[in-house]
Amino acid sequence: MNQYIMITTTFDDKDEANKIIDLLLNERLVSCCQLTNITSSYHWKGKIEKADEYLLQMKSKKGLYKEVEKVILDNHSYETPQIVAYDIVDGYSEYFKWINDETK
Repeated sequence: MNQYIMITTTFDDKDEANKIIDLLLNERLVSCCQLTNITSSYHWKGKIEKADEYLLQMKSKKGLYKEVEKVILDNHSYETPQIVAYDIVDGYSEYFKWINDETK
C-alpha cells in the first residue's frame, strides 16, 4: 500500500502555487492538489517568524517523488522550501486506483 504518498509544500504567493499545480497536473506527476490558507510560525535565520501562507497537499506515487520535487524546486521562490512526503499507509482501494490511473 505504501506506493502512494502525500507531498506538502508551502507558498506565500497563490499565483506561484497555482503555476506549480498546473505544471504538476499537466505532467501527470500528481493526481490531486489541495490549496489551503494557513498561518505558519517558524525559526528562520535566528528569529521566530509568522507568515500567512498557502499549504499545498498533493497525492502521487512514491516513484514520482523526485520528479515532483524537481518541478517544485525549479519553480519555487523560497530559498529553502518545505517539501515533505508522507507514506499513505492505508485507504480506500478505489481512491488508490484513481491515483494510479491519473498519474504517469
